Amino acid sequence: MSDIRVSLASMAGIENGNSKADLATTPDPQPELEPKSGLKDDGASSSQDVAHHDGIESDDDDDDAAAIPPGQIDPVYEAKAKILNHAIQQIGMGRYQYQLFIVVGFGWASDNLWPITTSLIFTPIANEFHPSRPPLLSLSQNIGLLAGAVFWGFGADVFGRKMAFSLTLGITAVFGMVAAGAPSFAAIGVFAALWSFGVGGNLPVDSAIFLEFLPASHQYLLTVLSIDWALAQVVATLVAWPLLGTLTCQEDVAVCTRGENMGWRYFMIAMGGLTLLMFVVRFLCFTVYESPKYLMGKGRDEEAVRVVHEVAKRNGAACELTLGDLRACEPEGYVPPQAAGKKQYVSSTLRRRLEKVSLERVRALFATRRLALSTGLIMLVWAFIGLGYPLYNAFLPYIQATRGADFGDGSTYLTYRNSLIIAVLGIPGALLGGLLVETRFLGRKGTLASSTVLTGVFLYGSTTATTSAALLGWNCAFNFTSNIMYAVLYSYTPELFPTPQRGTGNALTATCNRVFGIMAPIVAMFANLETAAPVYTSGALFIAAGLLVLALPFESRGKAAL
Repeated sequence: MSDIRVSLASMAGIENGNSKADLATTPDPQPELEPKSGLKDDGASSSQDVAHHDGIESDDDDDDAAAIPPGQIDPVYEAKAKILNHAIQQIGMGRYQYQLFIVVGFGWASDNLWPITTSLIFTPIANEFHPSRPPLLSLSQNIGLLAGAVFWGFGADVFGRKMAFSLTLGITAVFGMVAAGAPSFAAIGVFAALWSFGVGGNLPVDSAIFLEFLPASHQYLLTVLSIDWALAQVVATLVAWPLLGTLTCQEDVAVCTRGENMGWRYFMIAMGGLTLLMFVVRFLCFTVYESPKYLMGKGRDEEAVRVVHEVAKRNGAACELTLGDLRACEPEGYVPPQAAGKKQYVSSTLRRRLEKVSLERVRALFATRRLALSTGLIMLVWAFIGLGYPLYNAFLPYIQATRGADFGDGSTYLTYRNSLIIAVLGIPGALLGGLLVETRFLGRKGTLASSTVLTGVFLYGSTTATTSAALLGWNCAFNFTSNIMYAVLYSYTPELFPTPQRGTGNALTATCNRVFGIMAPIVAMFANLETAAPVYTSGALFIAAGLLVLALPFESRGKAAL
């Protein structure tokens, strides 16, 4: 560990004559957290070795071994982060990360399960309550998603990842099941906003906590996680087919009573119960540790080292990381990020938390020209997709039903059968995305750009459908490529942000996504969903987003996230 410590300490701009870097050239004192046994250093002298570990190839030079090149973030933090990356890579992929893969997947599943749930119950709710503006249900959902993304995303950088990781699924489950008893359209709208408040925090928090425990050689698993996103759509439509297909009012029924339309209420109980089960498994059956990079970014180096050793213990591996390794990166007189605040007494815990929320976290993501370009472009990509995807997908069952009626086969049963077929095509899409992001030719950027453009192209193709089968075919192609797109987008985005601002960066992109998502039902209220106008708009947004991806300055394939 001493070799890498010397090189990283010097990278942080530390002068050997008057800094703690001198410690790197002398034996470390026996630290409190030194493990009793450990693996000998394999001679790695830079994080470039980390990028090559386990067969990961990198065609870049040493300066680009990290996803964010040197000089873009605080040098002391950067040096410490690379030491932590080396330690996590040394521990390797083991029991803790594979268990985390499962429970983090619950968040991915929830993120798609509940918007799909809203779209599936849209038609039976409209038939029962006859609201003057049915898209207000989607608007309520998107307002809740926006509030959740802002609160949980920014909060993850203030009060840590653990609390949000535990609570989001619980909130979603409770309000989802309560919504089954909604007596009016207004009530179901309120409950949709409340369950979406929990849903909105899943990806900003879960992607950060998973990425920060992954060895660089296994960061592609963040893309593979989207298999849960696709499976959630299959599960939702599989349950919806018998419940909504047979226990709800048909399209041609003039009067739809509650007793004839109980299917959507049973469906809400089923989805809420499934989410509650995921919450129980996550909360009671798995111990999640706070992210070591988050702790280190807060100046809590000792806790960060302890967590790394706990992960090593859980994996049955050994680790050489010591507190001295991190301290050696600090120049003489260096004050940790949160050290000054610890000396000040503030009576209210809430006040202490709120004081930490400042624009400094946002400014850090625009500190240099390349970092500002990266942050700005990825926010635009999320914004365009945030409007394009719900503008079409949220109203897909309705579009299928109305256009199917024009084709002579718009029954409720066929509508949900087709929704299941479309959902199944998302599974191979997510798996293919996990493979393509590691290819030299495409990488993250190429896979994301091509899949996003193709998603828009297939939407345009759907406007040429003259039969229900043709419409189904185009929609299957759309779902296949859009699942590739989301698989890459959800993994690539957090890699573009350093850990101290990763929650904030995720919150910014998710906020852009949700703000533009709010516009989708507003557009739908003033556009005729029975025409191709929403489809044309959605397709153009996907193509524009795909072209923007090509301008992103960072490619993170084979590089460790900081």
